[in-house]
Amino acid sequence: MPRLEACLVDAYDTILTCDFSILRNQLSALAGISPDTWQVEYARIGPLVSDGRLSKAEAFARPGLVAELVRQDQELLLAHARLYDDTIPFLRGLRDRGIKIAIVSNCTENTRPLLVKHGVDALADALVLSCEVRSAKPAAEIFRCALDRLGVAAEAAVFVDDQAGYCAGSVAAGIRALQIVRGELDGQVAAPGTMVVRSLPEVEALFGE
Repeated sequence: MPRLEACLVDAYDTILTCDFSILRNQLSALAGISPDTWQVEYARIGPLVSDGRLSKAEAFARPGLVAELVRQDQELLLAHARLYDDTIPFLRGLRDRGIKIAIVSNCTENTRPLLVKHGVDALADALVLSCEVRSAKPAAEIFRCALDRLGVAAEAAVFVDDQAGYCAGSVAAGIRALQIVRGELDGQVAAPGTMVVRSLPEVEALFGE
């Protein structure tokens, strides 16, 4: 087995958490629609925003509301998202071992400022964000982009994510995958070729001393 040289790490529900219902409720109220309607509409345009085909301003296009919705969307995310307690020790531990780190996230343009606010950008070698690279997990392209930016081969990397489907995409791209399940398993079944871990220290331990 090749020596591990890199760790590709998901953002939401892996290294940080956010109660998105707060954003949904406040933004839908500003737009003058119900939270359920907001959810339906966002589900429709979400993939376009996630892979960068639409900006938040374009997605929220409605005269007189765009600037305020965009502003509040970012402010609410920055206010309500937080890192898990094991995130910074995990990232520092990998760096101390000489392991290269890429944050690989399906997200919109507000995620980069969030990662900068919490110091994640300073601890990672690359931020590979779907809205910027125009490719989203589980597509192979976003994983290849991360490997290229780190300068490592697929077999020398491991990917950590909370979503089984994204882990399956990693495995299909030739990268070993770990599915992190922080809460109850609730019948979750890992994708073939994927190991389940319950915390980031479990991931760090796989890299040895």
